[in-house]
Amino acid sequence: MPRESSSSTRSFVEQESRPPAPARAARAGGGRRPLVARLSRRLGRTATPYTFVSPFFLLFAAFGVFPLIYTAWVSLHDWNLLSSENPFIGLENYRELFTDGYFWNAAFNTLSIGLLSAIPQLALALVLAHLLNRPLRAQTLWRITLLLPNVTSVVAVVVIFSQLFGREFGLVNLVLGVFGIDPVNWQAGVGSSHIAIAVMIMWRWTGYNTLIYLAAMQAVPRELYEAATLDGASGAKQLRRITIPMIRPTIIFTVIVTTIGSMQIIAEPLLFGAQVSNGAAVTGGTDRQFQTLALYLYEKGFRSFEFGYASAAAWVMFLLVVLVVGFNYLVVRRMRGGLD
Repeated sequence: MPRESSSSTRSFVEQESRPPAPARAARAGGGRRPLVARLSRRLGRTATPYTFVSPFFLLFAAFGVFPLIYTAWVSLHDWNLLSSENPFIGLENYRELFTDGYFWNAAFNTLSIGLLSAIPQLALALVLAHLLNRPLRAQTLWRITLLLPNVTSVVAVVVIFSQLFGREFGLVNLVLGVFGIDPVNWQAGVGSSHIAIAVMIMWRWTGYNTLIYLAAMQAVPRELYEAATLDGASGAKQLRRITIPMIRPTIIFTVIVTTIGSMQIIAEPLLFGAQVSNGAAVTGGTDRQFQTLALYLYEKGFRSFEFGYASAAAWVMFLLVVLVVGFNYLVVRRMRGGLD
C-alpha cells in the first residue's frame, strides 16, 4: 500500500505540473505565432508614431501644400474674379511682373524696412538677454514686461506710434526740436517712413527675441562666466567670447525667422498709411514710399481682383524669401569663424 500511494501521488503531481494541451501544442510547435498576428503587431509598432503626427501633416497638406500648388496653377492664367473666363497665358504674368516698376519699388521698400528693423532688433535683444541673464531683483517682472509689446494689438501699436511720429504735434518731432532739428514729415519721405515703421516692428518683437536668447543663455554653464570673471574679462568680452558662440544655433534660428517675418510685413505699413488717407493704406503712402511686397500683392489681388497676377507676385515673393533666408544663413555661418 505505501508503494502504490507514492506512485499515485507522483503521477498526480506530474499531471498537475504539466501545462494544458494548447500550451503544450504551442510549445511543441516552437512557440510560433500565426503570421498575420505577427505582421499586424509589427505594423502597429511601426505605424503608431506616424499616426500621432499625421494630424499635422494632413493640415499642412490641406492648408499649406495644396494652396501653394494651386497658386502656381492660377499664376499661369489670366485669372480675374470679375470675369467668367480664365484663359491659360503661361508665363505672361511673370514677364509683366518683372517689368513692373511698382513691384521693384515694393521689393526695395521691403528690404529696406527689413534691414532697418531686423539688425537693431536682434542686436538689442541679445544685449538685453545678456543683462537679464545676470542676478537681478524681480527677474520675472522684467521678463513679463519684455513680452507685453508682443501681445499688444498691432492696431493699437500703429495708432500710438503714428501719433508719436506726427508732423505737427508728435512727441518725436518735439524732442528733435529741442536739438534744433526741423519737424520731419515721417509719412511723406521714403527714409523717414521706413524708419518709423521699423521702430514699430522693433518695439513689438525685441522683447520676444530677448526671451528666446535668454532661454538659450540659461543652458550655458555658469562655470564659464565665473572663470572669465576671475580672468578679468568684462561683460562685453564675455558676451562676445562665451555667450554668442554658445547660443549660435539660437541666433541662426532668430535670424531666419526674423527675415521671413520682415519679408511679410503688411499690418504696420497698411495701418500707417491709413492714418494719411484710406486710399494711401493699400498703396503704402501717396507715392508708394512704404508699400511692401505683401501690400503690393494685396492691392493686386483684392483691389484689382487680378488673382493670376497676384499669384505670380506671391510665387516671386516666396522665391525672394528663400533667397534672402539662404543668404542670411550663409552669412551667419561664416561669421562663426570670427566669433570663436
